[in-house]
Amino acid sequence: MEKDKRFSLSGLLINLFFVLVSLSMIIPFVMVIMISISDDEMLTLNGFKIIPEKFSSLAYRFIFADPSILLNAYLVTIFVTIAGTLLSLLLTSMTAYGISRRDYRYNRISTFYIFLTMLFSGGLVPSYILMTQYLHVQNTLWAMILPSLLSPFNIMIMRAFLLKIPGEIIESAKMDGASEWRIYFRMILPLSLPSLATVGLFISFGYWNEWFNALLYIDDQKLLPLQFMLVRIMDTIDVLTNNPAVTSTLNIDTSKLPTVSARMAMAILAGGPMLIVFPFFQRYFVSGLTVGSIKG
Repeated sequence: MEKDKRFSLSGLLINLFFVLVSLSMIIPFVMVIMISISDDEMLTLNGFKIIPEKFSSLAYRFIFADPSILLNAYLVTIFVTIAGTLLSLLLTSMTAYGISRRDYRYNRISTFYIFLTMLFSGGLVPSYILMTQYLHVQNTLWAMILPSLLSPFNIMIMRAFLLKIPGEIIESAKMDGASEWRIYFRMILPLSLPSLATVGLFISFGYWNEWFNALLYIDDQKLLPLQFMLVRIMDTIDVLTNNPAVTSTLNIDTSKLPTVSARMAMAILAGGPMLIVFPFFQRYFVSGLTVGSIKG
């Protein structure tokens, strides 16, 4: 009986600890939502509060002043995320499968070469020259897809998982006459679903939040992704609020421009879709990380 009470007390403390951890994550997110629908003047006077003193939708109305621009940016980002994730998953899994095969003579050298690129990158200037003068992909969607197509970190995660697949399965498939492509697409990929979901989530987050490549390679307004569009809107607000000479010539009242609330509204618009997607992959995300980390 006494043991049960101690167990209950420890369980209560553990639950209390995780409740506090959860609150430390949930409260800032709720604050972001509340600030995005708060009046900017009240935020300046009284600071941030969970329940706004005065509600205002000015930040969202300001961002959605021309919905077609934002909708186009959403479509560009969604296309880049889906196409980039699928292509990257295919190449990542193929590379990881190759270096995980024990009968591949150069698997150790290849693994070391891939690992080395995690420590030393080619640098920004060579990358820019490659993209613009050799591949000629500036002002195309490829400029936002190609740079993130293969990540050594993702390859290592996939390789760690694929090493757990018994080689006897591959050997038996070969004895039954299966080709390498058939083994890869019909056996390896279905068995790798947890790691594919985990790595796919990493890749999709990277593509969804990508804006630096658009800054370097994209000038066409119709190809701007969501994140870069939001950065531009925020820069425009900063320029207008910090340069009275500009606003006076344009007859704009800067006191009516949302600043803090607009930042939070952009955070909601930029991160909201991925927050909806994440729970559907959470089960695979956890299992993929743990299976890849266990030694047999």
